[in-house]
Amino acid sequence: MLNTVIIGASGYTGAELAKMVNRHPQLSLSRLYVSKNSVDAGKPLSSLYGELSGIVDLELEGLDPQDIPQLFPNVDVVLLATAHEVSHDIAAALLDCACIVFDLSGAFRVPNTDFYQQFYGFEHRYPELLEEAVYGLAEHNAAQVAQTRLIAVPGCYTTAALTALKPLANANLISDSHKSVINATSGVSGAGRKASMGSSFCEVSLQPYGVFNHRHQPEIVHHLGQDVIFTPHLGSYKRGILATMNVVLKAGTTPEQVQQAYVSAYQDQPIVRLLDGAWPKLQSVVNTPFLDLAWQQQGQDLIVVSAEDNLLKGAASQAMQCINIRFGFDMMESLL
Repeated sequence: MLNTVIIGASGYTGAELAKMVNRHPQLSLSRLYVSKNSVDAGKPLSSLYGELSGIVDLELEGLDPQDIPQLFPNVDVVLLATAHEVSHDIAAALLDCACIVFDLSGAFRVPNTDFYQQFYGFEHRYPELLEEAVYGLAEHNAAQVAQTRLIAVPGCYTTAALTALKPLANANLISDSHKSVINATSGVSGAGRKASMGSSFCEVSLQPYGVFNHRHQPEIVHHLGQDVIFTPHLGSYKRGILATMNVVLKAGTTPEQVQQAYVSAYQDQPIVRLLDGAWPKLQSVVNTPFLDLAWQQQGQDLIVVSAEDNLLKGAASQAMQCINIRFGFDMMESLL
């Protein structure tokens, strides 16, 4: 059994991680941490999430980063459901304790220190860890995930977009003279548990935000290897992402080539479901680890649609996929 700890366990993603770790036959959930100054410190996780009552009643302990060398030498797996600055500051100390770290923040997703100054507003002090970290897009980087000690789990929008576009890019089917256009809508849980006017159900109407400056756009570009236009939207519902991508294909690309690109990428991947004769919809993926994908071609124009649960395939269940890959467990273990 792998001794497993979640840091940042009080948030929506932390709660989903606790559920999955608790039911995984090869993982032992030993501790849950929040910031030492958190109002949730000292409370059982189940007092925040009633569905966990009698299932995960562990107390949320306040963590002082200075205590990591004393607390973590016997921990095998650490899941960081923390803000990017927190992950940045504590990952090195956790790695020094020989933990395998799965970071769900953006702190190690792009191996470029300038990226963090520009899009996250802080100076990245661990360029060597940026180079070492593996981007945990589970269906595409499994071989690298299996060999590393630091996995940067992709975010929700990037997972929806890259899962849809990487098979086309890898097959060299996307026109070099056009940017793919991504329009994606997320439920309000993507903003996290902390209350704000911007994510209140009473305030939210279907609306764009982060136009031309959302930090997931350069992350998508880096891992796709092609420029894109990305516009996120906030929807007045709890969870789920629907992404629609407009792609211009290279002249002469046939529907058979597009079909083959997707089948080759995902025919042996149980989490990505290629739909035939239907478009993805949120009700089919919410509260599941699946990502549904469909497309339609007209000449050089291709419309691709993906749908996922932003808290699961867009965060927690993808982290669990990476744990399963890293330790050689069955890919679907604890996901359903």
